[in-house]
Amino acid sequence: MASVLDQMKGFTTIVADTGDFEAIGKYKPTDATTNPSLIYAASQMDAYQDLVEEALENARNMGGSVEEQVTNAVDDVYVKFGCEILKIIPGRVSTEVDARMSFDKDAMIEKALKLIDLYQEQGIGKDRILIKLSSTWEGVEAARVLEKEYGIHCNMTLLFNFHQAVACAEANVTLISPFVGRIFDWFVKNTDQKSYTMLEDPGVKSVTKIYNYYKKFGYKTVVMGASFRNTDQIKGLAGCDLLTISPSLLQKLADTSEEVVQQLSEKKANLQDLERVEVDEKIFRFEMNEDAMATEKLAEGIRKFAADARKLETEFRKRLQS
Repeated sequence: MASVLDQMKGFTTIVADTGDFEAIGKYKPTDATTNPSLIYAASQMDAYQDLVEEALENARNMGGSVEEQVTNAVDDVYVKFGCEILKIIPGRVSTEVDARMSFDKDAMIEKALKLIDLYQEQGIGKDRILIKLSSTWEGVEAARVLEKEYGIHCNMTLLFNFHQAVACAEANVTLISPFVGRIFDWFVKNTDQKSYTMLEDPGVKSVTKIYNYYKKFGYKTVVMGASFRNTDQIKGLAGCDLLTISPSLLQKLADTSEEVVQQLSEKKANLQDLERVEVDEKIFRFEMNEDAMATEKLAEGIRKFAADARKLETEFRKRLQS
């Protein structure tokens, strides 16, 4: 029997959630996702020091204040990692806008345009890039502009709530990344239930609800489940448009041979009895406020990504000043 990973590839686009080129080459995903945490970790590895040094040297040559050089070096290293990843995969790479801009629509648009320009200077067209934005109201509105006015494809990250997902679909974004594992983490920590069957996992149920709603009402936005804690969560979403998976879980899927049942499909979604939902800014903010899990996890996710962005900046600042 084929491995679970190979079976999953039959009905779901598999994405590697890593900045490690070796891991990406090993598991042969279609796409890859990066974030500040993954880029910071990769930038500490000996294998990638030439790439980091090149970004620092480019920033020095561009001149400006130390802080301007740090910003340019960070943007450049994100794009350099993306370019290297695109040499390995046939599809797209996701590159994240600084999480500290999560509540500033105009800043997110400006940073996204800069990242796309940097990719185009390397000969990479915007069709192979997904710009990752936090799923705040401001992030959704930034994505609306980037998609409609600039033809830039967006990946909405840190998504934990159904109304976040509806807002993204109404903005015609390309892709959303609901965080399965972090939803699971919250319920384990904050409720009496500490374990779940595959299809009762709260993260799996959340993504299933979003997927079914999108397919039932014909939205073009696709769903990429993210942030997995175990292989059951992945198998529970077999058939989802895309799943982005860490190298350790990709290995477990590759090492396991059991029959995989497709859980999600457009046909199943169309059989669901669902009502259409409207989301404007007032509804979005109220529904987020009503959802303690989503509110806490969105805030925590922004803080964590911002912290890792600061770590990378601190490292680069030291090296630029040495």
